[in-house]
Formats: sequence, structure tokens, C-alpha cells
Amino acid sequence: MPRSRSNIAAIPRASHAEAAVAGRGGAQSIASLSIGLSAVIVAASVQEPRVLTIRLPASRASKVYADSVKGSSASPRAGLGQGGAVEALPSGPLEAGHRTLEIGLRAWVERQTGQRLGYVEQLYTFGDRDRAAGDGALALPPLTVAYLALVREAGSAEAEWQGWYRYFPWEDWRGGKPALLEPIEARLENWAATAAGEAERRLREERIGLGFGLHGAAWNEELVLERYELLYEAGIVAEAARDIGPRPIDARAVGAPPGAGAAMALDHRRIMATAIGRLRGKIKYRPVVFELMPPAFTLLQLQRTVEALAGVRLHKQNFRRLVEQQGLVEETGEMSAATGGRPARLVRFRREVLLERPAPGLRLRPGRRAVPA
Repeated sequence: MPRSRSNIAAIPRASHAEAAVAGRGGAQSIASLSIGLSAVIVAASVQEPRVLTIRLPASRASKVYADSVKGSSASPRAGLGQGGAVEALPSGPLEAGHRTLEIGLRAWVERQTGQRLGYVEQLYTFGDRDRAAGDGALALPPLTVAYLALVREAGSAEAEWQGWYRYFPWEDWRGGKPALLEPIEARLENWAATAAGEAERRLREERIGLGFGLHGAAWNEELVLERYELLYEAGIVAEAARDIGPRPIDARAVGAPPGAGAAMALDHRRIMATAIGRLRGKIKYRPVVFELMPPAFTLLQLQRTVEALAGVRLHKQNFRRLVEQQGLVEETGEMSAATGGRPARLVRFRREVLLERPAPGLRLRPGRRAVPA
């Protein structure tokens, strides 16, 4: 399981998906270990970041999941898309013709989605045994190297863009604390109370408090993976029931509660959580947000895009002052009349800033309490 780069290192988590190189029949040699590739491809609008997904046949996956939720209130088709398909990230194995991991990833993405990638960075290496979904439609090796890619959204006949808050609805605080967190937090508190011993109960409560901003702790928007891991361990997300069966605590804890988000194949929602946390942290010290912006944009468009990525509202004047102080943009000399009010100045990213400072970014403080604009 990836170790978060968050500045709250005190949150312990289960290593559910640590790389496993031992097969069922014994030790598996490193030489024979093949590698899979997965991509979290992100585009953004002023409303919501979006990820590019594919759909996999789910005849076998749906049967496995249906068997796992027998006797519970969870739907046997939870986590399945149209026609019983499972939503997944673009993925495939590293093949002999791929000279590098990144070349292999780009080839799979273009083959499965028709999307050509620009900005790409390696995210993490994930490991699980028996990585398979559908009837051979996506059979990945035990080790998968995941990448984060930033693009400008374009149509794709082979894939579908989905808002990332569809999978993580509790992460969107732009309108204040989401109401759907109340039943989720109640389930987590109930899970903590059922711990085997006092030490484990205290540990669970501490993790819940730090992860979800409870018991006096502040909400930290970067802890996306930690929150998903807690929901998985507590059996609140559909993938937990699919992978290891339902673990009811009481009658209220059977099945995923409303707002638990859409499920994905394999550990792809875990991979996406890692990517969201990475991107939320990175926009604070690197100007990667401009990879998602059009060539010319208004400062309000830039602010709304950053808010959509971070899941919080920012103070308008403070944001503009920060952008100007960092020297991140320059005026184009043109105006936009598409703002719905007074025409706004169009700006563009100053690429010279990459040479001027080693870490130019928006420097938003983690977990700051946003003021509505």
C-alpha cells in the first residue's frame, strides 16, 4: 500500500496492498515477475476535475461481488456501470515492445482511449495478488506501476470522462462540509467502538479524527488516500465487500451507505485516491495546474479550477494577490466577455517562472479553512 506523502505522518494504516511477490505455490522469482501499467488521466473545468475511465465486461467480476454480498442489503450490481460493466482506469501489462514503462503506458492509453498524453509523472507501485477483472478483459500482473497524467479534456469514443467526486463525494467541501459525511462518520465511529481492545479502539479513533477532521483536528484536503483506506477497512465502500465480503457491525453497517461513491475494478479507486492527494499537494509548490488550463484564461477561471482540484473555496483577493506575487501569469492584452458580467482580463502562464525559482506554486496552506468567494 503506498505510503502517503502527507505531512501528517502519524496516521498509521494497514498495508493491505503492499507488493506481494510470493505466489500461492511458493516464492515467485523477481525475474519472472511481470509489470502492469495504470493511468489516472485528469482534466479539469471550473466546476469539477474529471478522470478518463474505460468499461470492462463484468460477468465474472459481478458474480464474485454478488456472492460476496449475499445476505446483506448491498446491491449485487453495486460498482457496476451500464450493461453490467466495471469502471476502470486505462491499464495494461508492460510488453516486450515497450522500451520503457512510460512508453508502455502511453501506448496502452492511446490504444484504449485514443488519448495522447502530455504531462506524465510516476505515481506509485501497487501490488496485489490475482489482479484480474472481467473475463480476461483486464488481467494485470501482481505489480502495477501507476502514473498521473494531466491533459485538456477531449472527446473519446473509446472511453468516458467522469467527475472525480463521483468516486469521492466526501472530498468536495466547496459548499461546506458535505451532508453525506454524517452517516459515514457515524459508521466509522461505530467501527472504532467494535475494536478488539482498548488500544486498537484508541488507534482507530485517532486515525478517524486526523483523517476526517474530527475531535478537534482540522480537515486536510491532501489525506484522500488515508480517508479511503479507513472506509475500506471499516467495510463502508463497495470494494471492501467485493474483495473480502461484508463485515457487518450492526444492522446499520450492512452495505455501503449513501454517499460512499462509485466503485471501480481492482484497486483502481485506491490508485485514484493516491493521485488526487498527490495533485492536491503538488499544486501548492509546482505550477502543474497550468497543464489543465487553456492557453488564455481569466484569474477567476484559474481560481475556480484550483478550488475544484482542492475541494475548498478560496478567498478571491488573497488568491489573486498570491498569483501576482508569485509572478505565475502575465496579461495577454485581450479581454473575455464570457464571464457573465463586466469583461475580464485574459492572462496566460509565464513559463519563465520555471527558470526563476526552484519551486513556484500556489502555496496554499494544507487544511486551511476556506472563505467563500
